Amino acid sequence: MTQQSEPKLSEPIFNVPPVVMVTVGVLVLVYGFRALALTDDEDIEFLYAFAFIPARYGTAAAAGGVFPGGFGADLWTFFTYAFIHADLVHLGLNLAWLMPFGTALARRFGTWRFVVFMLVMTAAGALAHLVSHIGEMVPMIGASAAISGAMAAAMRFVFQPDGPLAHWRARSDQAYRVPAASLAATLRDPRFLLFLAAWLGLNALFGFGTISFGEEAGQTIAWQAHIGGFFAGLFLFNAFDPVVPPREPNTEPNG
Repeated sequence: MTQQSEPKLSEPIFNVPPVVMVTVGVLVLVYGFRALALTDDEDIEFLYAFAFIPARYGTAAAAGGVFPGGFGADLWTFFTYAFIHADLVHLGLNLAWLMPFGTALARRFGTWRFVVFMLVMTAAGALAHLVSHIGEMVPMIGASAAISGAMAAAMRFVFQPDGPLAHWRARSDQAYRVPAASLAATLRDPRFLLFLAAWLGLNALFGFGTISFGEEAGQTIAWQAHIGGFFAGLFLFNAFDPVVPPREPNTEPNG
């Protein structure tokens, strides 16, 4: 009599947390809405209302009421700009980075920590852009600053022993629960430093105009926002991380 093996549990093709899939869906829907439902004039009004425009925060704009939305838009555009993308290339590149790094972070943080973290990174990127582009009228759009923060946060734990990179062939939820490296240890890790050098170098090429997506509004690279989001993610990781680091053993003799 032949022995039947137990059926193996099938793994889904994409092991992506629901919160990441919802984020992808929202970004695609916003792009589709702008492309299919708005006229050119309506799209310009949409950008004025929801893109991040540094000139909105100048004294002249405040006095003249140039931008729609008033004080509310002064606040919500720190976040809403991240949901808008210039074209399919812009959207596709951001989704390509969001899927791996967002997945790693969402598995570790859980849904609500992930959502709040990404919003904080979005605001940090906008603040860095504002400081470096005071009074500029060109709107900034795209989720790159938030994704940059997710990339930096992931660097705090993906290289750890028994971490995600050690189990990349087979999904292991426990791999996302390993204690994170300290900030000092991360800054000394050659793998992180190599990643940082490559990432900063790429943004430098964007900043010097060596690489560009075009001259239309929203198509130049807001590299200062990327850097603001990245270092916010690196330094604020501990404030969101739910994994408690192991306690140092007490080596002092008892009295």
